[in-house]
Amino acid sequence: MADVDVTIVGAGVIGLAVAAELADYQWQVYVLERNERFGLETSSRSSEVIHSGIYYPPGSLKATTCLRGNTLIYELCDRYGIGYKRLGKLIVATNNREVEELEALLERGRENGVKGLKMLSRREIKAVEPNIEALAGILSPSTGIIDSYGLMGYFHGKARANGASVVYKSEVVGIDKANDGYAVTVAEDSGFSSFNTAVVINCAGLSSDRVAALAGVDIIPAGYRLHYCKGEYFSVGREKSSLVKRLVYPVPKGKDRGLGIHVTFNLEGRMRLGPNARYLDKIDYTVDETQRAQFFRSVARFLPFIEPDDLEPEMAGIRPKLQGPGDKFRDFVIAEETHKGMPGLINLIGIESPGLTSAPAIAELVSGMVKGIL
Repeated sequence: MADVDVTIVGAGVIGLAVAAELADYQWQVYVLERNERFGLETSSRSSEVIHSGIYYPPGSLKATTCLRGNTLIYELCDRYGIGYKRLGKLIVATNNREVEELEALLERGRENGVKGLKMLSRREIKAVEPNIEALAGILSPSTGIIDSYGLMGYFHGKARANGASVVYKSEVVGIDKANDGYAVTVAEDSGFSSFNTAVVINCAGLSSDRVAALAGVDIIPAGYRLHYCKGEYFSVGREKSSLVKRLVYPVPKGKDRGLGIHVTFNLEGRMRLGPNARYLDKIDYTVDETQRAQFFRSVARFLPFIEPDDLEPEMAGIRPKLQGPGDKFRDFVIAEETHKGMPGLINLIGIESPGLTSAPAIAELVSGMVKGIL
């Protein structure tokens, strides 16, 4: 007999959302986190944007979970006092080619079911954001920002209140098939320990491909190998932070370069620019100050009031991307692996943007998978 019903590897926003959802069903749930507290990697190093779902191919997991997650996130924030601001977003075009791309993006967003999208002319943009220069823009009123730590704290508290155990400084180093599930081996300060679990849910973020490999998945043919993509942020002095009220995004560029360097804010109103997108071979959270000029050039075309000296290095994050440089779109992997001969193993791999927004919707999907196993 298994020692526990469900073991979740990783206590980022996805692992905690899944734990909170599963604990509702009175299953015995363990969450194992290698760091000393939750959310220290990808989950706490982002723009903290509540996305609307406009960008992603219709029918993709990124589109469907983002749209559902957007609704759920705002409901959770209102019900439990999690900090957020529904600022709205402008996606702006600065030349005629980008205007055509905006029109296609607007159609995609509407096909995905995003509510309230509206195309604005230059004059209409000036009426709502007089300090932005653009020929046209898409207004997305359901986009906002959130206290990501507060959201994770809510999920953590709910999971623990319903009986889940969250164990820190515990790195999973072995996952072996057993008769009644899996034997999980954990490295802790005191040494190694093992226990049995009926279900393993891999929410390990930047290490999720490694965890899948521990369980026996051949990650290269499976398409599970991750690529580290670094995104840096620069902050803008407070005297200029007040010149824009909404989030401002450029038209997305290329297949693998994210959504472009954009304007976001923290809940205190400080403007941040970022992230850029640079592929790395290893995790590195330093901010390269030589990127300041590139950041300035990227935003000066629609934020003419910005000067290079306004930008100060702030932070960097790493995205666990399934697509490498130049690759085509890759969707989230959310897979129960019975077809690979590993029933009871659920892999969540490549959960990058819009993962924060999608978290409660992803938790619903995973809960449905677990119900089919236990």
